[in-house]
Amino acid sequence: MTYTVLDAIATGNPPLRRTQEEAAEFMSSIETLPDALQSRLPALYRGSSIDSRYTCVDDYGKDSADEFTFFPKTWTLEPAPTTEERNEHYRASAVPLAEDVGGRALEQAGVEAKDVTHVIAVSCTGFFAPGLDVELVKRLGLPPTTQRTFIGFMGCYAAFNAMRVAHGFCQSQSDARVLVVCTELCTLHFQIEESLESVIVNSLFSDGAAAAVFSSRSEEEANGRLAYIDGRCHLDDDSMEDMTWAIGDTGFKMGLSSRVPDVVGENLPGYVDNLLSPHDVGPDDLDFWAIHPGGRRIVEGAQDTLGLSDADVADSLAILRQYGNMSSPTILFVLKRILDRQAEGDGAPPAHGLAMAFGPGLTIEGALFQRV
Repeated sequence: MTYTVLDAIATGNPPLRRTQEEAAEFMSSIETLPDALQSRLPALYRGSSIDSRYTCVDDYGKDSADEFTFFPKTWTLEPAPTTEERNEHYRASAVPLAEDVGGRALEQAGVEAKDVTHVIAVSCTGFFAPGLDVELVKRLGLPPTTQRTFIGFMGCYAAFNAMRVAHGFCQSQSDARVLVVCTELCTLHFQIEESLESVIVNSLFSDGAAAAVFSSRSEEEANGRLAYIDGRCHLDDDSMEDMTWAIGDTGFKMGLSSRVPDVVGENLPGYVDNLLSPHDVGPDDLDFWAIHPGGRRIVEGAQDTLGLSDADVADSLAILRQYGNMSSPTILFVLKRILDRQAEGDGAPPAHGLAMAFGPGLTIEGALFQRV
């Protein structure tokens, strides 16, 4: 039997870190934000359960508009940077970040560049061609024959689509060594709109990247290691407009309905049962739950719906607190935290674990992991 082994995960962020209090102060300086929204900023940012976030936009760390290099030198932030300008910044910032996490993941996995057979690049916050997949091949010195896949514009659950593709490669090619790299620069698409929805979106999202290495291994080689066993998708029947991601003239614009936590909660029990039951695994058999921290209400709603303990969601809430929502890389941050913590204990990976994320559709994507 052939297994798809998770060899390593590496994570990274742009250098600028801002506390949530500092982010709220930046927002409150924007002169065009209506007073009704200004007055709600402190409570909204405090209630996010986020302590700090990372950004590739240096302006967020400036106290004076005269120092801005991305936004106009005025606290109106108008005229807003165009989509072209934001995409140029994306390319300049995303490539070195993706290279860094990709290189470290391969090093941690003990996989040499010459042995990589596939690269899967994931992003929904910028586009260019030749893309991130080609840049990774060139910059990491991978073989020119490396098979490349790009997964774009899927949002927070996209890492699971990448895992599913990696699993397919590993099951069909005995020497497969697959590098998955998720890179998102959400703060490039900061929008100033006179709506509570926009303020909430601006309070949640952050920048980051994560890479994972998957390899095809025989049962003997995989023994004692954590393997990807199965993945599942569920698309809700009536929530197409509850979470959206569209390209505008001044960047990408997110739509985020207050219904999202409720819709996710309604669908989760059936989703979990459908993913676990074919493998004779039940919720009580799981050693970890890696829940995408799209926001505090998302995690708490999943906890209540599934009857999870505080310990079950502690890692997800810790990543939310330290980083915010980084879209597709976030679930790999959660998985890495769980596995690192386990390694500090008895060193053996968990026997069973479930990871899942939520995004436009509304869609639930997830994966079952198992120690071989």
